[in-house]
Amino acid sequence: MNQNTHYNKKHKGLARALRKDMTKAEACLWKYALKSSQRGVKFRRQRPIDLFIVDFICLPLKLIIEVDGITHQDPKVIKKDKDKDKRLSELGFHVLRFEDVEVLNDINAVIYTIDEEIKKLSNVPPQSLCDSLPMP
Repeated sequence: MNQNTHYNKKHKGLARALRKDMTKAEACLWKYALKSSQRGVKFRRQRPIDLFIVDFICLPLKLIIEVDGITHQDPKVIKKDKDKDKRLSELGFHVLRFEDVEVLNDINAVIYTIDEEIKKLSNVPPQSLCDSLPMP
């Protein structure tokens, strides 16, 4: 299967800029959970898909992870996020959303949720949680 399905090269420059300017929560999730195949699968960050740039994506599993900051509490942004999730779902993607505060205050629970979704989508257990949890 072509893993570049729905890649939108028109947004390549913006995606590159967003990779260089990640939020604190995005950087934390990338470092402690998603970088370097720590979950047993490869994730990419700030990937242009269709009309959107998604925070993180595992192409083989069609799993998208979004990290939402305070601006995502605005009713207009909530509607846009719902529309985005609906469109991505129509394209065959599974979307997990976490708030910044979840990532920054309880990364272990976030990692657990991601691992469970990976197991569900791949039927292959990710590396042990103990191997990738942040050191106290």
